[in-house]
Amino acid sequence: MNADLLIGCLLFCGLHGLVWLTTNLQFIGPEWVARSLPAAVILSIPTTLVAYYATRYTHSGLDGTVWGTRFVGFSTSWLVFPVMTWALLGESPFEPKTLLCTALSFVIVLIQVLWTSPT
Repeated sequence: MNADLLIGCLLFCGLHGLVWLTTNLQFIGPEWVARSLPAAVILSIPTTLVAYYATRYTHSGLDGTVWGTRFVGFSTSWLVFPVMTWALLGESPFEPKTLLCTALSFVIVLIQVLWTSPT
């Protein structure tokens, strides 16, 4: 895995962490219900910047393929969402359906990284 792809994947993981917070902070506890919308607004610009750079680095790391970038972005969400949902909301990621989707996300990333296409 080249450096741009690694940076892009890490940025996508950070992006999905920020997106998780902006959408699910309202469910963490009653003290966050009123604060979650202002928090989402405050996080919107950093979230957008992380998305921009995640896309830029991943696109470069995958030799300029937008589809590959999209699939890496989608797949990394399946790595972040179950962990954050389990840690912060107590919903288990160890259900068969969730485990299978998580495994498939790893397969999608591996296909994008290891399968070379003729240019």
